[in-house]
Amino acid sequence: MLQGGYQSVLEARSRDEFRSEITRFAHDLDFERFSAILVVDHPIGGSDFISVQNAPAGFSDIFNDPRLGKKDPVMQHCKRQSVPIVWNQQTYVKNDAPELWEAQAPFGYKVGISLALHLPEGRHFVLGVNREQTLPSNPVTLTRMVADLQLFAVHAVDAAMRVLLPIGQETDAPRLTPRELQCLHWTMEGKTAWEVGTILSISERTAVLHINNAMHKLGCTNKHQAVLKALRMGLIR
Repeated sequence: MLQGGYQSVLEARSRDEFRSEITRFAHDLDFERFSAILVVDHPIGGSDFISVQNAPAGFSDIFNDPRLGKKDPVMQHCKRQSVPIVWNQQTYVKNDAPELWEAQAPFGYKVGISLALHLPEGRHFVLGVNREQTLPSNPVTLTRMVADLQLFAVHAVDAAMRVLLPIGQETDAPRLTPRELQCLHWTMEGKTAWEVGTILSISERTAVLHINNAMHKLGCTNKHQAVLKALRMGLIR
């Protein structure tokens, strides 16, 4: 896929333009169906799901039940991991959910590729493409498809945050810098400030500064409390 194809989704200025770009991308990869979901977690519980898709009539009425998502192996994979999943009927059979595949297959959802990007501040972007015909048996061709989807998702997520979230919406979580989040992550892994500095190629003093800044933003009195609060808010995983 040409670089311009990825660039154009970045320039989407509305939900309709965003949808058109995903439609074009899916069709270029020979997929009939697609879904793009922006998930916003709330610290007090619950999540908002904002989706753009081209599901046929009747499909959403059946599959919008959140209880199905807890059983769907593709959604469960995306919830827990960032690596893409290439799925087919056997994926559902192996995970004791063959009835879900049998219900969605008549709508054109027989095989597909899905992935999730897990972002700071409890936000997630899930992108999937689906079709009826089998996926390429050539591993090189299939790998190229997966790589195209990953690269497109990296570009599309910025547009999704811009055109799908309501204007002026503020996140419930404080805004921590990437370095502050990295320092909290390694603190969660049991690293000392000196070890965090070594891992991130910064001084121990700078690591302590980032941790202290994160503690202040989170309203915590020590780094362990800050790690727990960041975990609860979905800032780190």
